[in-house]
Amino acid sequence: MAGEPQPDCLFCKIVSGEIPATIVRETETTVAFRDINPQAPTHVLVIPRVHHPDAAALAAAEPAIAADILREAGQVAADEKIVDTGYRVVFNTGAGAGQTVFHAHAHVLGGRGLQWPPG
Repeated sequence: MAGEPQPDCLFCKIVSGEIPATIVRETETTVAFRDINPQAPTHVLVIPRVHHPDAAALAAAEPAIAADILREAGQVAADEKIVDTGYRVVFNTGAGAGQTVFHAHAHVLGGRGLQWPPG
């Protein structure tokens, strides 16, 4: 069921502490941790503690938590000192867009020039 932890979800296991991660921030509704395959000098994932398969599903079901993710993405950028040089917040939605873990999450990327359009 949406919102409930899923036993086969990597990110649900990180939220529960079952799988370790390099956590950089935590709130009541979110967890932010370093990506294990960084695509930029700063690459942090911000996830909701509740399980929803993608950003669209999260926003439809729990818009306040979707807003929390964006707020935390900005705080991660500030903590990582990439606000002045610029950063990108990316939500991949669906396998065709590169989503590989089907638990809503934002990528915070920065610390180098980010080309447009992206890959």
